[in-house]
This record gives sequence, C-alpha cells and structure tokens, in this order.
Amino acid sequence: MKLIRPLIFLWLGAMAPAIHAGGMAIDAGRTLAATCANCHGTDGHSVGGTESLAGVPRDTLLRKLSAFSRGEKPATIMHQITKGYTPEQLTLIAEHFAAQRARTGH
Repeated sequence: MKLIRPLIFLWLGAMAPAIHAGGMAIDAGRTLAATCANCHGTDGHSVGGTESLAGVPRDTLLRKLSAFSRGEKPATIMHQITKGYTPEQLTLIAEHFAAQRARTGH
C-alpha cells in the first residue's frame, strides 16, 4: 500500500492536464504537491515539526529539491521521495508552493 499511493499521485500528476473536473482542468502542481501535505501541511502550511513551503520562492524550493534528489542535502526521507519525480514534476510542485500565501505569526 505504501508504494501504491505515491504511484497513484504520480499517475494523476502525469494525467492532470488531460483530466477535467466539472469543466475545469485539475492543477497538476497541486495534484503532485498533495503528497507533501503529510509532512508539510495542506498547501505547504506546516503546523510544526517540518518546514512550511507556502510562499517560498520557486527557485529556492527547486534548489532544495534538487539537492535532496542528488543526495547532497541530508534528509530522513526527502532524498528518496524526490527521486520519484521528474525535473518537470518538481518544477510544478515548486511553482505550486511558491504561489501559496505564507501565513504570518506561525
């Protein structure tokens, strides 16, 4: 089951441009970023324990994601997770979080 869930999200992310819900195309970046909510909170608004991603500039996120993927940045699981995405998918994820409004006072 642990492997099936990420594969479903990867498939949805790949198919998102072709999937429509109520006449609206599903946002591929948001679909891919949904798996990040487990640790980083809904739309990147962490409630503690991990870094909030909402509002972090796209290039900053891409640098971090790439460093995880290459094994240059130590992590408990991020280096494994990032290897499951293409560079294009990581860009969509970074763009999604960069577009979110960061919460202040948390």
